[in-house]
Amino acid sequence: MWEIAGLYVYSYLVGAVPTAYVLGKLARGIDIRQYGSGNVGGSNLAQHAGRHWVVPLLIFDILVKGATPMLAGIYVAGLGRGSFLLIIAPALAIAGHNWSPFVKLQGGRGISVVAGTLLSVNPVALVVCLAVTWAGKKLTKSSAAWVLGCLAALPVWAFIFDDHAATAVLFLTLLGLTILKRALGNTVSRPEGQPWRSVLVNRLLHDRDVARRDDWVHRTPALHEM
Repeated sequence: MWEIAGLYVYSYLVGAVPTAYVLGKLARGIDIRQYGSGNVGGSNLAQHAGRHWVVPLLIFDILVKGATPMLAGIYVAGLGRGSFLLIIAPALAIAGHNWSPFVKLQGGRGISVVAGTLLSVNPVALVVCLAVTWAGKKLTKSSAAWVLGCLAALPVWAFIFDDHAATAVLFLTLLGLTILKRALGNTVSRPEGQPWRSVLVNRLLHDRDVARRDDWVHRTPALHEM
């Protein structure tokens, strides 16, 4: 029982490490929450600190935040892959990432952590999602809707190809946490003149508050409330 409790505490705390915030401070001495989307994640970090800083972020978020909760649950806590107790660990890691207590309950969108979870649960599903997202972005110049579509398809994938009901529940949880984070966003003021319905649709489909990408990613502290 103590192993499971330790697993949950570890999963939440490692997920809550605000990787993009730390790297933004190291790279340029900036608070990444006050730039662009305000998102404490890879895309915002690349835009305002440099693309090469995304490499250590992805390594940590995918391999440590995403993969280790599942692996620790199996090989340290001794939980089976079909255990419902096991799937709580990655869910806590993603929740910690999305709403980190270290940066006032702000955070990233959790996609890199989700990728790490898929890597540890079903690498084939991860490869398929990456391929679909890459192809979709090439066609439409945006990946947000394709990512959401892939996550929505994962529970069906689990039902067809996985023997464990817990896997399908995990995939539904990943989808739910992603939708919730997009819908709530971070604590950034609503764009002037934008009704909440429009903002919500943009958040879900484009993963931003406004339709035009350039208006969103190039914002600086002087252009919105601090």
